[in-house]
Amino acid sequence: MAVWYGSRRQFLQATCFATAATALQDQGWALASHGPYQATGVRVGEMTSHSAIVWTRLTGQPQRNQQGILFDRRNRSAPNAAQVPIDEIEGACPAAAGRVRLLYGAKADLSDARQLDWIDVADSDDGIHKFTVRDLVPDTTYYYAVQAALPGSDQVGSQLVGQFRTAPPEDAPSRVRFCVMTCQGYHDRDHAEGHPIYPSMIARQPHFLVLTGDLVYYDNDPPRATNVPLARLHWQRMFSLPRLRSALAQAGAYWLKDDHDTLSNDSWPGMTYGELTFAQGQELFQQQAPIGPVSYRTFRWGRDLQVWFSEGRDFRSPNRVKDGPEKTIWGAEQREWFQKTVLESDATWKILVSPTPLVGPDRPNKNDNHANAGFSYEGEQIRAWLKEHVPDNFFVVCGDRHWQYHSIHPRTGLHEFSVGAASDSHAGGSPGYNSDFHRFHRVAGGFLCVDVQSDRRQSQLAFQLRDVDGAVVHQAVFRSRVPR
Repeated sequence: MAVWYGSRRQFLQATCFATAATALQDQGWALASHGPYQATGVRVGEMTSHSAIVWTRLTGQPQRNQQGILFDRRNRSAPNAAQVPIDEIEGACPAAAGRVRLLYGAKADLSDARQLDWIDVADSDDGIHKFTVRDLVPDTTYYYAVQAALPGSDQVGSQLVGQFRTAPPEDAPSRVRFCVMTCQGYHDRDHAEGHPIYPSMIARQPHFLVLTGDLVYYDNDPPRATNVPLARLHWQRMFSLPRLRSALAQAGAYWLKDDHDTLSNDSWPGMTYGELTFAQGQELFQQQAPIGPVSYRTFRWGRDLQVWFSEGRDFRSPNRVKDGPEKTIWGAEQREWFQKTVLESDATWKILVSPTPLVGPDRPNKNDNHANAGFSYEGEQIRAWLKEHVPDNFFVVCGDRHWQYHSIHPRTGLHEFSVGAASDSHAGGSPGYNSDFHRFHRVAGGFLCVDVQSDRRQSQLAFQLRDVDGAVVHQAVFRSRVPR
């Protein structure tokens, strides 16, 4: 298939982030760093054609604690986590109080920047603030600087810069590329600075990223997050890794949650994990991710692409409940919203990104998603509805599974792409190749790259499953003529 990024443009975009930082310094933005700092980076989410959310977090130190006590499955001499100050654990980035402000503009040197007022941030809120900007221009790369100051001061003590892109208008032919990842174990990252997929995804020059859940593992990665402070530690040490910080400063992302980054394996509302409650897990994710108050949502990227992000934890029935019409993962309100918005959409291509599978197949001993027997009633209803109403232009991308596949449901013809774990060492668990479903099956880490290219006559949608280094291991291409 044709690739619409030329080599010169690839080079220019690859150097754009570094150029923006250098331009700021040339314009007198090189600042004395006396804190507070932002050791866990910046994050941008919920991008539309006119708005976005910019997230930041103040920390007392400029870097993560690299010399702290290491908790992993191999360190049998590690002490009880309850007896160790969290600040002394490897990867910790304690929060700090202070003030933050945002500057953003369409020029890399921010000479056209709009400046928002200073906002006070409390360490009791984990030092976090989210800026919502609503006056953006469609199909535009925005550059920004998040500045930090001590409480009560207007003197900038540190800053981070980044960039993101807004969606094109709904009537413009879509030329969009995005990358999807899932399931990143902290101790299985395969590189000290973070998972290999992050530089590989950014090398594709995506318009945005999608993080489908299991972004931390409260219950699997030591020390286990049995309370709120330990849960926050999991976010600190994961997202202070250099590769993650760099990638999330170079592209906006849509964030979804699943079981391990809400509470524990296969969890549902009302459960607890030590002292940590499911409700606290929901609040923590809402705080740590650059998202709004509604966890299921849809975004339009031009004439040809609309993407839906489903919520798989907040409304689900307990796994142990007998399957039937009342058992649900999505809940009635989300399901009604989904069907209504799909029917209203005139996008050429419609893609659902789900934290868990809708097609599978999954392991027979699992009972947690729409590909399992335990939720087969609702799964069959959703697949049948899609076959009736959007049989030719609807696709599913799923996280959660630690292997890559391209499946087609035997009865409904629904295509599903599983993106695979974020590292090779975190891959595994597949029930094996199934000729009734699979067009591709691979037990290894990687990510998915989705590419939409359109003109006045035709639109093309390509799904590329890639390994952790970015090499294509499977591709599926679909084409549609654009109605006149």
